[in-house]
Amino acid sequence: MLIHRTLRTIIVIALAFAGAIGGGAGTAGAEGRPSSHDRQSLFFNHSYGVLDRETADAIEHSDYLRDFTNFQVRTTTGADGQTWTGRYLMGRETYLELFGVGDLAGQDGTLGSAGLGLSTERAGDLSTVTERLEEEGVADPVEFLQTRDFGDGVPVPWFDAVLTTTAYDAFGAWAMEYRPEYFADPRSNTEPASSPGDVGRERYLSDDYRDHLMRDVTSVRLAVTEGDLADTVPLLRAGGFAVRTVAAGGVVAERGGITMRFDVVPREQAGLRQVGMSLNRPVTDRHVERLGRSALTVGPGSRALWTFGANGTP
Repeated sequence: MLIHRTLRTIIVIALAFAGAIGGGAGTAGAEGRPSSHDRQSLFFNHSYGVLDRETADAIEHSDYLRDFTNFQVRTTTGADGQTWTGRYLMGRETYLELFGVGDLAGQDGTLGSAGLGLSTERAGDLSTVTERLEEEGVADPVEFLQTRDFGDGVPVPWFDAVLTTTAYDAFGAWAMEYRPEYFADPRSNTEPASSPGDVGRERYLSDDYRDHLMRDVTSVRLAVTEGDLADTVPLLRAGGFAVRTVAAGGVVAERGGITMRFDVVPREQAGLRQVGMSLNRPVTDRHVERLGRSALTVGPGSRALWTFGANGTP
């Protein structure tokens, strides 16, 4: 599940009609400041990337991945009938979503497109994030309701979302909060709330991860343009992540068990680069599974690292 930039197209049309679209939200100067928010309101939910066709097909048909993780290939229908088919590696609280070139329409289906979903754990925290975005210099956060159609043609409210901007080069991030209507629908296969106001990731995802080796995503590394990074930093800070600059103008954001690194590159070099994962149990040996132009290294120990080549080149 992701907010496709096809949804951004819908938002752009609506805002353009109202005369409300402005420029990019972020500023490069925001990258050097740690978050000023003591309480973390956003947590890593999932990341996605568009890979070369050879790699995407190898992932889709991999027997190894079906043992390694709760693996799914699923087509989803969202707002206004928009559909997408993704390859999913599902963990306890987090997951990874992968596409091949052309799986998404237009700009979204080009090599190197990527995205990041950050979600709340408590009902009402998305409003807090929206208020913080204004403090971070985002004058007009873009709010959006995503729905899901389970096949009967009736859209069910899925989650509320906030973006800093509808403009992008190849990467975008959003904040999201799952809706009670979605949890209440038995077709969602979600879990009961563990406490009042629980809209968390663990409740959303199934416990099938227990039958596999992968537990959760613990790190992601993405190559993004300078403009896309500038629009992302305010959201990271508003969510309560600790953000610091690194060499060559990139940033690292950490908190809540996740490390996210963003390297600044030209558009033609953009894309998902690495994903680190924790395992449910330690393994003794090191195993390298080559999937197209990528390599998943599992063990030794309780960690795995999946590396994707720049523009599909090892």
